[in-house]
Amino acid sequence: MATLNPQVKAVEYAVRGPIVLKAADIERMLQQGVKQPFSEVIKANIGDAHAMGQQPITFLRQVVALCCFPELLDSPVFPDDAKQRAQRILQDCGGQSLGSYSASQGVQCIRQDIADYISRRDQGVPSDWNNIYLTTGASDGIMSILKLLVSGHGSSRTGVMIPIPQYPLYSAAISELEAVQVNYYLDEANCWALDVEELQRAYLEAKQHCQPRVLCIINPGNPTGQVQSRKCIEEVLHFAYEENLFVMADEVYQDNVYSSDCEFHSFKKILYEMGPEYFNNVELASFHSTSKGYTGECGFRGGYMEILNMDSQVNSQLVKLLSVRLCPPVSGQAAMDVIVNPPEEHEPSYSQFNKEKSSVLDSLAHKARLTEQILNSVPGMKCNPVQGAMYAFPQIFIPPRAIQEAQALSVAPDMLYCLKLLEETGICVVPGSGFGQREGTYHFRMTILPDPEKLKVLLEKVREFHLRFLEEYSHPEPQLNICTETEHRETSKQPN
Repeated sequence: MATLNPQVKAVEYAVRGPIVLKAADIERMLQQGVKQPFSEVIKANIGDAHAMGQQPITFLRQVVALCCFPELLDSPVFPDDAKQRAQRILQDCGGQSLGSYSASQGVQCIRQDIADYISRRDQGVPSDWNNIYLTTGASDGIMSILKLLVSGHGSSRTGVMIPIPQYPLYSAAISELEAVQVNYYLDEANCWALDVEELQRAYLEAKQHCQPRVLCIINPGNPTGQVQSRKCIEEVLHFAYEENLFVMADEVYQDNVYSSDCEFHSFKKILYEMGPEYFNNVELASFHSTSKGYTGECGFRGGYMEILNMDSQVNSQLVKLLSVRLCPPVSGQAAMDVIVNPPEEHEPSYSQFNKEKSSVLDSLAHKARLTEQILNSVPGMKCNPVQGAMYAFPQIFIPPRAIQEAQALSVAPDMLYCLKLLEETGICVVPGSGFGQREGTYHFRMTILPDPEKLKVLLEKVREFHLRFLEEYSHPEPQLNICTETEHRETSKQPN
């Protein structure tokens, strides 16, 4: 440990942090027959849809299966539209095999399909496939861009503006790269909206000790579940233009919008609509993934980024950087292709595909409403509407005595809360302190992914635990210590 890279020590990643390690220990104990007050550990800590029981989208698995084992192309079991997509992908692979390396930027026909998808999604806004890079999940792309942008020393060191609460990938990457983390706070009282005045405050304060160069946005939000309005995105992009900031738009939940009065707007589309002065000058990288949306294919580690207005020499450096890791998993690239090139109405797989997609998204919308309703019925708990993504991030009241106990144990108060929740109920959630939160507030993040019946049970257990927790810590402990004569005199002076 004495010779370990200090930046590795500095990295923290709450989503798979101490609480999850504790959950794994409890799971092992259950398997060994050790009695617990519950029969299973429910991992509501991470957005892993298939692990929570979501079924794969048939068409996606068919195309990837055909790519992995081309002999299946002769099977009558597989529909023609799946075969056509698999054949097209294989023709662009070396040796027509998914087992070959692709170009570092990804398989060319998949990059072209992504560009076509973006143009359709953004209602005709042009997209150049040369600006598309396949990545190993969105995380790989985010890390690659940050590596490019971090430079300088002392007060000229790159500052990276991130939302609080944030997804811990960002703070972990900033620590690893020795960049400066610049926090801007989302407005919890206004459904986690992004306020440009808060961006300006954070920027001006940071300018005193670093050089803010990067602005990260997560929309729809993780862990907060908000969907940013068109007006908000316009204001953010205007701010980035004025301050010459590189914008990183994490849009992996773009298919996960549940509130009827909300709509996903891509940063690129809004930038285009703001006119050429903005569209041709603001540097923007936007990210997408196979892991979220309606597919939930986390294990394929598929993703892409689209980059606008990057200097051509810097772009060459990016390609060099990406070439060091050779290429993203080609099976993940194939999975990404299905997401951006799904069956069309005239094709044989359309009906089943559309039915499965609608079923997943309708279920998530129902569970978003259910989670909000039940959590808001619990005294000492407040949950904003889950407008999108796949998490709830309720604020919880923690009594002063529990805060004192946490301080004595050198843990955050909401970590104490989450540990006790795990030990008493088997429910694993992530404390809000792992995502960042305003001083004096406490939260936890939980997924809405369990099936509806299990989710109801989970939420009811959370309710019962929270009430017990308030009861336990609201009553003062009996005073066992004998006070000194001086303390007695001071106390006796206090009014009744």
